[in-house]
Amino acid sequence: MEASPLTQQARPEVFQPKIVKLYEALFQDDSDAEGDKSEGFWREFFLLKPDRASLLNILDQFGPDDLIHLQPQTRQLFLRAVACLKSGNGLASLHALETLTTFFSSTLQKKYTNPSSDIIAVLAGLDHVDTVFTDFVSALDGIIRNGATLEIRQRAVEVVLSITSGAYQTSLLTYFIQRDLFPAIMKFIQDSDSPDKVLEPFTLLGLLANYNKFEFQNPYQLRLNDFVNEAAIRKIVRCVGQTCKILRGQYLDIFEDLPEGWSLSQALSMMGLGKITPGTRTNQKSNHDPEAAKQMFARLPGEEAAVLLGTYDFSHANKLFCFNLVTMAAEKGEEQPIASLLSLTSYLLQHAFLSNRATNYAHLSLMVFRLLIEDQLLCKRVCSEESKTAVRLCRQRQPYLPVVKGERILAASVLDTMVDGINHNLRRRLDVGLYTLCVGIMLRIISYLSRSRTRIQYHWSGLFRSLLAFIKFLTTYASDLKDLPHFDTLLDLVVNLLALSLSAGEAFLPTPAAYDDLFYKVVESGEVLIKFRDTYKLSKRPSNSIDTLVNVTAHYKSLLDSGGSKNLTSTQVSEVIKQGYETLSIQTKEGLDGWERYREADDRTLLKKMARATVNDVKILVQV
Repeated sequence: MEASPLTQQARPEVFQPKIVKLYEALFQDDSDAEGDKSEGFWREFFLLKPDRASLLNILDQFGPDDLIHLQPQTRQLFLRAVACLKSGNGLASLHALETLTTFFSSTLQKKYTNPSSDIIAVLAGLDHVDTVFTDFVSALDGIIRNGATLEIRQRAVEVVLSITSGAYQTSLLTYFIQRDLFPAIMKFIQDSDSPDKVLEPFTLLGLLANYNKFEFQNPYQLRLNDFVNEAAIRKIVRCVGQTCKILRGQYLDIFEDLPEGWSLSQALSMMGLGKITPGTRTNQKSNHDPEAAKQMFARLPGEEAAVLLGTYDFSHANKLFCFNLVTMAAEKGEEQPIASLLSLTSYLLQHAFLSNRATNYAHLSLMVFRLLIEDQLLCKRVCSEESKTAVRLCRQRQPYLPVVKGERILAASVLDTMVDGINHNLRRRLDVGLYTLCVGIMLRIISYLSRSRTRIQYHWSGLFRSLLAFIKFLTTYASDLKDLPHFDTLLDLVVNLLALSLSAGEAFLPTPAAYDDLFYKVVESGEVLIKFRDTYKLSKRPSNSIDTLVNVTAHYKSLLDSGGSKNLTSTQVSEVIKQGYETLSIQTKEGLDGWERYREADDRTLLKKMARATVNDVKILVQV
């Protein structure tokens, strides 16, 4: 009897999706595989749902030389995907975009001998690259601008992100410079329905706007300057705020830093968000031993911090963006975006010492605040009652800032963040740039307060204590510090900030007692100030007012010595300080409250470094 043709076949031990079989067939290293695949093969290839993890696994097995050897296959894949995008078939185009994102994520990260020419060889070949890439970028532009759904438009953004981050150091990006994607990206942002959908296109703008911007006139920079669509700007600001909140949450997942005795609901109530948490949950501390927590902190911030590059560029180029960043109100149950950005900055500053990457992102966020404070209209807003908001500042390392309940003027939170930056980054290889930013922002705020005679409630005593402790540190470790680049600029800033406070304190300190306390602290540090002056030969440099500080201490030292008693109580010293105002003459240099406006060219090296760091983070963001 003949065997039935319907006999059950043995099931394979492991089920393999059809698309994975097609991947394997495409990348076989044999002469048959090098021939062009049939139309049926490619039709099926792009109709099947991509298995991105399997494709990535296959591509990751190849080295750069292997991929150059597999040029016929890689070129077929890229050309067919571009043709699919141009055809406009909805499902097939979506699958082509997802496939390309994974393809670029793997192939562009290989360490090629000649990156530009080797990548061109893998994708299209030198003879055809202009035609193919022009069609490719044009198709992406159309999909991002007018794609049928938000999902397919988002996938197109991811493709551009993957190739922008993967080929950032090659000539391929010139195709995205020649074809201006700015209008399409901004239209997508405006059409987006949630802040998290804005993160990728805004991050993409940051990368494109930074591409060789110091070498030629980058068109994306010009677009940022001229952009006035407030609806899109507000969506970007919401995205920045939400992303900063998520990044801060990563720090809190490692170590919950609510003040002792506080509950989560109390903290949220302090920030006006009490309604979003039911019941009372006590504050939680770290579940990790100190060394494990340190290693976890060293990996932060997360890759989403790439958003800070675009935030900096928009802040530098666009006043309307800055205005919305400072003034946008909180949505129900949320923080103000500016509060989230400042909060993240405080966490970055407390942990900046753990990695160069964290340090660079801390620099970037400080540069944003410098730009905001240098705008006098925005500085006025930051220092006014209108800016009152609650900001959660980092309390994960001692010394802690004073606990403040409820809302307060934003300038007070900015000053606290700068004080924290000064207190937590003291080391012999001092980060001069970071300290220059922190002290410079403090100088700009105090300069505005003194000129406008604006008094704000703030624990000024802690600020002046930190500055004088910093001077003591600079004096103690002078042999390690004095040869650091741009160190003289930092010395002048610190001295002039204290001298300005002494000479103009009556205009901005809230009470006479606060002014007396400043003099008390300066007089108490008299010997340190003299040693500081002599160690760095500050008297020989006309750019600082060290003589103002030293003369004040000398004036009061003579008054105290003339009293005859060497063991005065703090109360008695305070009385002498009050009486000494009558005979005190504070001689200061002109322009103590002046400062130089930010010039991007001065931070060229740092910004190039930050662009590279952002590229590395985006590579991780776009992977499966």
